[in-house]
Amino acid sequence: MIRKTFLSVAAGAALVVAPLAATTPAAADVTAQAVTVYYDASGAPSFQSEIAAGVANWNSSVSNVKLVENPSAATLEYYEGSDPSGSYASTDGHGNGYIFIDYSQADQYYPVRITAHETGHVLGLPDHYSGPCSELMSGGGPGPSCTNAYPNATESARVDQLWANGKKARGEMRVIDGKNAAF
Repeated sequence: MIRKTFLSVAAGAALVVAPLAATTPAAADVTAQAVTVYYDASGAPSFQSEIAAGVANWNSSVSNVKLVENPSAATLEYYEGSDPSGSYASTDGHGNGYIFIDYSQADQYYPVRITAHETGHVLGLPDHYSGPCSELMSGGGPGPSCTNAYPNATESARVDQLWANGKKARGEMRVIDGKNAAF
């Protein structure tokens, strides 16, 4: 009797576990869901399409973080105006802060590159002004003829690495660029 009961329970357990195992992906196949950083571009109405293009460039280049326009949930805001310091980002590098786009600088340099470059700071990347045009974070270093608005493979990999464990708590805000820097 005990043997018959044991076999019945074992057979029943196999029928329940087998379908679950067949539908549950292996641990190696499970990938972390991307962190979403919400932004608001309403403070920079003259640069709406440039901001959207810069954001799209980042979204197509990284997998651990995605930028989505949602003013009511925004932790990142874009503004425009005139500032003798030029364009800059005020950020903690963890998806929080604001980006200021300077009119004069946007007339001189490719505006999509400016918005994508400053967004790179919000995602955690530093400036590298001595880099070539192929490096987005070289900013205006390569000069106004540089129109590359995409992060290179190293920059994309670094952002994915920085965001691999999700969004960190709000950190200390700092201004990056500005002070007459070439964005």
